[in-house]
Amino acid sequence: MRSRARVHVATLFLSTVVASALLATGGGAAHARTPSPPSSSSFGLPASVDGGAWASGHLQGTAIDRRRGHMYFSFTNLLVKTDLEGRPIGSVTGLTGHLGDLDFNSADGRVYGSLEYKAAEAFYVAIFDGSRITRMNMDARTTDVLSTVHLREVVRDYTADMNGDGVFDGDTGNTPDHRYGCSGIDGVAFGPDLNGRGGGRLTVAYGVYSNTARTDNDHQVLLQYDVRDWRKYERPLSEDAMHTSGPASPGGKFFAYTGNTTYGVQNLEYDGDSGDWLMAVYKGRKAAFPNYGLYVLDGSKPARRGEVKGQPRPESGRIVSLLPRGLHHEPSGVYGYESGGQYGLVSLDDGRHYVAEAGTVDSGGTTLQTGRAVLHRWTGAVPNPFAVRGSAR
Repeated sequence: MRSRARVHVATLFLSTVVASALLATGGGAAHARTPSPPSSSSFGLPASVDGGAWASGHLQGTAIDRRRGHMYFSFTNLLVKTDLEGRPIGSVTGLTGHLGDLDFNSADGRVYGSLEYKAAEAFYVAIFDGSRITRMNMDARTTDVLSTVHLREVVRDYTADMNGDGVFDGDTGNTPDHRYGCSGIDGVAFGPDLNGRGGGRLTVAYGVYSNTARTDNDHQVLLQYDVRDWRKYERPLSEDAMHTSGPASPGGKFFAYTGNTTYGVQNLEYDGDSGDWLMAVYKGRKAAFPNYGLYVLDGSKPARRGEVKGQPRPESGRIVSLLPRGLHHEPSGVYGYESGGQYGLVSLDDGRHYVAEAGTVDSGGTTLQTGRAVLHRWTGAVPNPFAVRGSAR
């Protein structure tokens, strides 16, 4: 189970020092090499891309810019940019919130990620300009690599006083507060309108607290936004004065019935090959559900109006359907798979996917977090629909 606590400033300092030392001395496998710019606009796809080893939080998500040959890794409080050989090109530090899943927006060439500040009751989409990430340890607060957009809808659900006692219980799952069990946000992905009306949208998935004592937290909640006019909302990151510049409401709000999970959709990805959506999660603990690690939304079925099950008062919403393939739990009607993807998932839209692996290494008594993206192909087999694939050029 991942830690959601705020990262202390000292940890950020240690990350900067250790990462710089590794670059200078060759103390880390991925960081001993000298960064080199990509030489072509046409890149082969290696069997794996190493994201390096860092004094940071664990790996949360990955994104790829195929045209420029760059991979991005989110390490909770650190963003790392590499080439496709795993050579580090730059990094962004200075984040004391929680940086989660990432996705690359081919329309504007920028990287979008989820960014949480629970103590401040502030939730943002973080937008990184990868072209400006050109050196290691660029500070997110003092350089021009990062802008943020506030998500008011998430704040409303996260801070909801569900039992009406006039007290918001804060960052804990052991409470009836938080509408739909909302713990913030994590998964992000670009893809079509879930209403089936076409058009590209940014989809943001809620984190959901693990709580087996309530019935209103059994859906994955997805918000969709048209980001084409978001420049007017974007503001620099200022952790001393959290801004609230952002859309008043999402363009759409959708519910997928999966059963409760532990912190909701960790990685969300739209697969252009199948037209479906992949939701990788940390397993839930409710005995009434199968608690799979991967759920697939059926992209051929637009959202329909239906019941949002288990709510304190009857509620209807836009319901999206699980793909009726894979493992099937008849008592709940839930379909899914057992697989990785919780630490990073990238669809190449041709049946291939990078599935991330997270780990740790010891460096002189300091525990460093590692991550790498490994090439797989989608087979649809059960229980694991991904099979490792070698280098493809």
